[in-house]
Amino acid sequence: MPILRLAILLAAFLAATPALAARCGGDFQTFVRNISAEAAAAGISQDVISRALGGVTQDPAVLAFDRRQRGTFRKTFEEYVATRVGAGRISGARAMLKRHAALLSQIEQRFGVPREIIVAIWGLESDFGKGDMGKLPVFRVLATMAHDCRRTELFQGELIAALKILQRGDLQLNDMIGAYAGEIGQTQFLPSSYIKYGVDFDGNGHIDLRHSIPDVLASTANLLKMSGFKMGQPYGEGTANFEAMREWNRAVIYRKTIGYYADQLR
Repeated sequence: MPILRLAILLAAFLAATPALAARCGGDFQTFVRNISAEAAAAGISQDVISRALGGVTQDPAVLAFDRRQRGTFRKTFEEYVATRVGAGRISGARAMLKRHAALLSQIEQRFGVPREIIVAIWGLESDFGKGDMGKLPVFRVLATMAHDCRRTELFQGELIAALKILQRGDLQLNDMIGAYAGEIGQTQFLPSSYIKYGVDFDGNGHIDLRHSIPDVLASTANLLKMSGFKMGQPYGEGTANFEAMREWNRAVIYRKTIGYYADQLR
């Protein structure tokens, strides 16, 4: 069943993504020139391509980190949750629920996702925007991963999506900073998810998932809604809502941790 689901997800990704012709491996700068041509064909301006990819170099540390990730969830759920959901993080989340009560009510009404789930994700991903959102240049990370042949189709698509974020003006180049797979913002959206699920909830004409709390929380709720999450239904392991959270994170332990954290906030 996991293999079948992976095949379905891969087929959906390929169906929704323009054909990408840049060949992985080989000379890195040749690859950058080829992916730049693909970006131009996808409607990205030469100015944006030049600003984002001009002088970009590979990051060996990104590849090393990627290859270490297979052992991330070797801990049991009990061991993992004990390191992620302590008393301080619970009290912090309760303070966020109180501080942003009116905003969260609006988001619940529009998207049908409980505020405890949204705030739990926010807390786990970046300690409510106060923690580490990543320190790596997104375009260097994504160019490195796209050049690597292990998942080149996936990361070529993410690189094009990141260029679209820059072209739309949602973030400036100096704000295109993220984590080791190019995740961006307070709830760590991949660029393709940023494009697909991002919501301008503060109404300023831009989707800003680094600085705008309304955009961050509404976009997180929108991702779950679009994935089938239903208000008022259980979200424990084996439920439809638990499966909907797979779009957020495929790891069972991580989704169980979101649910456990949300339960502590009720």
